[in-house]
Amino acid sequence: MPLHRGAQPHRDEHSEERRRLALNPFYGEADPTAAMTTAPPRHKLPDGPLPPLTAYRLVHDELMLDGNSRLNLATFVTTWMEPQAGVLMGECQDKNMIDKDEYPRTAELERRCVAMLADLWNAPDPSTAVGCSTTGSSEACMLAGLALKRRWAKRNADRYPATARPNLVMGVNVQVCWEKFCNFWEVEARQVPMDGERFHLDPQAAAELCDENTIGVVGILGSTFDGSYEPIAELCAALDALQERTGLDIPVHVDGASGGMVAPFLDPELQWDFRLPRVSSINTSGHKYGLVYPGVGWALWRTSDELPEELVFRVNYLGGDMPTFALNFSRPGAQVVAQYYTFLRLGRDGYRAVQQSARDVACGLARSVAELGDFRLITRGDELPVFAFTTNPDVHAYDVFDVSRRLREHGWLVPAYTFPANRQDLSVLRVVCRNGFSSDLAALLIEDLKLLLPELRSQKHPLSHDRPARTAFHH
Repeated sequence: MPLHRGAQPHRDEHSEERRRLALNPFYGEADPTAAMTTAPPRHKLPDGPLPPLTAYRLVHDELMLDGNSRLNLATFVTTWMEPQAGVLMGECQDKNMIDKDEYPRTAELERRCVAMLADLWNAPDPSTAVGCSTTGSSEACMLAGLALKRRWAKRNADRYPATARPNLVMGVNVQVCWEKFCNFWEVEARQVPMDGERFHLDPQAAAELCDENTIGVVGILGSTFDGSYEPIAELCAALDALQERTGLDIPVHVDGASGGMVAPFLDPELQWDFRLPRVSSINTSGHKYGLVYPGVGWALWRTSDELPEELVFRVNYLGGDMPTFALNFSRPGAQVVAQYYTFLRLGRDGYRAVQQSARDVACGLARSVAELGDFRLITRGDELPVFAFTTNPDVHAYDVFDVSRRLREHGWLVPAYTFPANRQDLSVLRVVCRNGFSSDLAALLIEDLKLLLPELRSQKHPLSHDRPARTAFHH
């Protein structure tokens, strides 16, 4: 999350008259002529309480200025669930997920979700796979990285002190949480750059970066930059060959933040999961294509051998032993309950239908964008329901940042950003199609884009030439 500063008096302190006018007289509980005469302060606690309806209206009105989440084509996060799921979540907001002995059924639903994912991801023996819920994929990646580092440290205890600095190999396209992991836990990040039309990790290049200090290699099933799958099977094969040549046994963690809940249903023959013996752990975001509102992720290990015992904490659970592994302690159980509800509600066929619909919309929308004539597709939405595109070489009047800015004026949030090394020369727009983004909405997006193109084509040059290009890329 971004860092914020406290109140800035020269900007945030307003006159008493302005604070009085900040309140609608009808915000009063009964008599609009005898209600509050001034709005409460915004950066310190007010002296007294407000009626609940007044407090609600103040907060509600300010939040109207947020973007429409359903039109946010930048986020991978779920923006629509059924009303029944919302009711369940409301009923569970007060349940603390860590209190296993107080909320045993919530704990049981978490255990069932782990078992379902172990089966979905083809664990050799789902009953021996271990896993846990998290607040999202970022925490899940941290936990998986910690397990990789601790396993490396145990294997090399006789060669290195506890302060030794190992490395983790990944593509430059990884989500920022992996850079945070390396920074927080003193691990060298070895990144494979992009090259030409290859926008993610190259298996052979990744293997060449590995040495005796490598704790693992991260493969991304669904790059956030363009929606493409990384070749996990080829990566494992390259590491198999490396082990035959050098004896180095390097495990693979699959960051399936999005693809982990897409590929099993739409690409069942794709080898990326625990069917590959070198894959030791997988994470996914329940709140992305797991179809749950924000606040839940999952981390799974092939067996308990992949998760060092010293990282696991044990709590008394109904007189028994409940192992836990998490960075966070207290958190609501609502999202875990919602995940179990969604698993029950949809099943394999339901998930397949939802994800296929999202992919169909993405592919159709990508074709429509290409037919406009001004754009070149980087990806087509046929892996993740996500595609990226850029302007054609003969388009000189505007750039992707101009398109993003103008679409925002129509309510659409379509991020524009520049690719990392070695393709900083490439700037793209990216569209994420999620459950709830229908073909009708896609058609409206194309209509708005068609309306904007004549004005964009009439510009003398891209407006980003006059000021630094602003990106709107959020993983």
